[in-house]
Amino acid sequence: GAAAARGVLGEGAEIENVIFAAAVGKEISDVCDSISARKLKALGKAWSLRSRANELGYTDAEIKEYVESDAEKARMRAKGEKYLKAQGAIYGQPETFCAVGRAEIAKNSAIGALLRAK
Repeated sequence: GAAAARGVLGEGAEIENVIFAAAVGKEISDVCDSISARKLKALGKAWSLRSRANELGYTDAEIKEYVESDAEKARMRAKGEKYLKAQGAIYGQPETFCAVGRAEIAKNSAIGALLRAK
């Protein structure tokens, strides 16, 4: 019915891009010791995103199901790893993640806005 007409929650760029930025930012802050996540800013984005999804007709249960989906987590992780690699990040070399994080912060990108250099 209505849910089918709306499609999958993360299919739209509006929601996908916010989740992607948060996932990549978290990965950078997890790997790079000199960059931390702006947790309150990320939490605020999450609440705004939930409100927007509700406005689009998704229930809290549907949002939770999407966010907790193993398939969605795996898809987002693969997308994030591809992006990080394209930016020069190399697993096992934390400084490469720091360089990507500093570049994102300098650009004030959606990812960089969720990070802080220590």
